[in-house]
Amino acid sequence: MGNKIRVLVVDDSALMRLRISDILNSDNGIVVVATARDGEDGIKKATEIKPDVITLDIEMPRLDGLQALGYIMSEIPTPVVMLSAFTQKGAEATFRSLEYGAVDFVSKPSGTISRDIERVGTELIAKVKMAASVNLDSLKFTRPKTVSENYLKPNLQKNVQGEKVVAVGSSTGGPRALTEILPQLDPNIAAGLIIVQHMPRGFTKAFAARLNSKSKIDVKEAEEGDKITQGKVLLAPGDYHVTVKREMSGKKMVGIISLNQEPPVYGLRPTVDYMMLSAAEVYGDNAIGVILTGMGSDGSKGMEAIKKNNGKTIAQDKDTCVIYGMPHAAYQKGVVDRIVPLNKIAEEIMKLV
Repeated sequence: MGNKIRVLVVDDSALMRLRISDILNSDNGIVVVATARDGEDGIKKATEIKPDVITLDIEMPRLDGLQALGYIMSEIPTPVVMLSAFTQKGAEATFRSLEYGAVDFVSKPSGTISRDIERVGTELIAKVKMAASVNLDSLKFTRPKTVSENYLKPNLQKNVQGEKVVAVGSSTGGPRALTEILPQLDPNIAAGLIIVQHMPRGFTKAFAARLNSKSKIDVKEAEEGDKITQGKVLLAPGDYHVTVKREMSGKKMVGIISLNQEPPVYGLRPTVDYMMLSAAEVYGDNAIGVILTGMGSDGSKGMEAIKKNNGKTIAQDKDTCVIYGMPHAAYQKGVVDRIVPLNKIAEEIMKLV
């Protein structure tokens, strides 16, 4: 098997186990060394075989994917890629799995039994390869705190633009990072925030709602025409590029969200660069760029633009990144002011704001 990535496929459907195995084995760099029919079987085989990567279905009998994942990450830490049905329930379980330590997820195109699973074959192969290279120390099980139901978010001015904008970009490992950062932010932060997290259509609305429930600051999925206002977080919707435009309100310039479906950049839509380049142009030295964990170089051009316009930039450090790709690309360009561990990023944002 040489240097091939050894994969364990866990799914309660015999058809899915076969199809997923065929997809992964079609790549010269991957070999499926075993399959398992449920969470219990998956844990047993993971312990015996010690694969490089596990693909894990969420919905299974006896022991489901979340329970199996919790055991795997606490007892035999192994990179895991989840397979999730595209439903509200599936989305909620997916976000919990990312908090528990899964590297990433692939959405099954047609529900739990997707006979057309080949449609996401390229994505699955890419994410398994990426998972094999992650920093396992950054994927420890976490249970994020949730804001008390009795907590009332402050009634901030709804239509007044903050003096600054914080433009955040993240990819693999980003949901965990954002779930740690946003709850630490002061709801009275004198800036609006825009986030681009690489995530498919349909999941971003549920993710924004989840972040909102855990944070004192307001979080929502961005919509066309949304104003960027202080104390508000706008999350880019999946499959749409986000740009910032100017609109004069009296004597004051207001930032407005604009969405488009221009061709993907780096194979991605939304992209961090797309958003940051426009934020740098509109906000100038009032822009703060933050680049978090993720594969590739998306965001490095945007961070460069923010620096050229005299804004400030922050990058997550290598030790706390799941994948030290995007922050490293920005660092190599020489456009990072501060390199900060994940647990200090919210504090650093508040200082700069």
